[in-house]
This record gives sequence, C-alpha cells and structure tokens, in this order.
Amino acid sequence: MASRRMETKPVITCLKTLLIIYSFVFWITGVILLAVGVWGKLTLGTYISLIAENSTNAPYVLIGTGTTIVVFGLFGCFATCRGSPWMLKLYAMFLSLVFLAELVAGISGFVFRHEIKDTFLRTYTDAMQNYNGNDERSRAVDHVQRSLSC
Repeated sequence: MASRRMETKPVITCLKTLLIIYSFVFWITGVILLAVGVWGKLTLGTYISLIAENSTNAPYVLIGTGTTIVVFGLFGCFATCRGSPWMLKLYAMFLSLVFLAELVAGISGFVFRHEIKDTFLRTYTDAMQNYNGNDERSRAVDHVQRSLSC
C-alpha cells in the first residue's frame, strides 16, 4: 500500500502546483479588473457621462467583481495549500459560476453590440446638437474634443 501512495505523491504535488498557479493568475485578473474599475471611476467620468443616458454603474460593477475575484483567488490558493476537500469543492463551484457569468456576458455583448453602438452614436449626436457649453454633457464634449485634438 505504501508503494502506491509513493507513486501518486508526485502527481498530487504537480496538480497542487498547477492549481496554485491558476489561482494566482485568477487573482491577478481580479486585481486588473479592480484597477480598471477604479481607473474608470476616477478618470473616465466625463466620457461615461457623455455616452450614458443615465448614470452608469459600470465602474462599480468592475470594482465589485474585481474585489470578489481577488478574495476567491486568495481562497483558492489557501484551499490548495491546505488540501481541504470541502474548500476545494467550494472553489470549484465558484470557478464554474464565474465561467458561466463570463459566458453570459460575452454572448450578451455580442448579441447587443449593435444596440450599444447605436446608443453611443445617438447620445453623442444628442450631446452635440444640444451643446450649450454649461452643462455636464457639453463639458464632456469639450473634453473629448481637446483630448482628440479636434
């Protein structure tokens, strides 16, 4: 029985190493999402106010998603190091949910790509036609034109 256990030990070590690397990459993507959300909230506020008819929560969604992924990425590394079966099962369930959410987001973006483009064109045209120089949309148009050297 001991020889069989000795044969599987390198395989388990290899699988643990791969899972830790995957969890670390997953954690890095969470940090990137978090950084993009914070960057979007701080620096893209004028652009977001220009293209969105109402206030958009996209930066907050990115910040929340990034934070969640960072927490669960750390949980995955901890579960792998610990080797606890229930923690690994919970981590696998979370990864499955994240995969399904990404699949739904990708399909939705593909299906609604024309509506997104039309909304952007309509709101930008509306901002240009109703330009008065004083409201937030007019300042956003000015900012876009300055940054694009128009």
